[in-house]
Amino acid sequence: MSRVGKKPISIPSSVKLKLGDVLEVEGPKGKLTVPIPEGISFKQEDSVLQVLRATDKHAALHGLTRALAANAIQGVSEGFKRELDIVGVGYNAEVKGRVVAFKLGYSHTIEVLLPEGVDAAVEKNTHLVLSSFDRQLLGQVAANIRMLRPPEPYKQKGIRYTGEVLRKKAGKSGAGGKGGKK
Repeated sequence: MSRVGKKPISIPSSVKLKLGDVLEVEGPKGKLTVPIPEGISFKQEDSVLQVLRATDKHAALHGLTRALAANAIQGVSEGFKRELDIVGVGYNAEVKGRVVAFKLGYSHTIEVLLPEGVDAAVEKNTHLVLSSFDRQLLGQVAANIRMLRPPEPYKQKGIRYTGEVLRKKAGKSGAGGKGGKK
């Protein structure tokens, strides 16, 4: 039994839905489409949307489709935010229009072009706030930025999600000296 799929989705008054081959969701922040798999249907009553499935064979898609629809409705009405912290001496970021320039300890500056629909703001040079109405696109852009310099376990330097907990590893502990044979 899909508990996620059975939950009704409340629709804000500012959001308009159009049912067809796909679910089109339009709100003040933008417009998104959600694919409707075979065996899944939607039923709208007043400001509540129900996701229904034909048989138990479609149980896996039931919860998925409901989650995608709920994310689309929340995205076009409120939007989503993803925050990243840049940790390291001399590491920082700067926004220049649709481009974010990173200094991450490499010999060059790394520039990332933000896709349409994703906005960025930098606070205190080391705190990046990404916002968008498309949750999937926002998560992918945040993951791509994090991969520019993933947090390393020894000195904890790199780009990490705000609130991400890292396990610190102990460095080498030799018996003194530089080691090796003479």
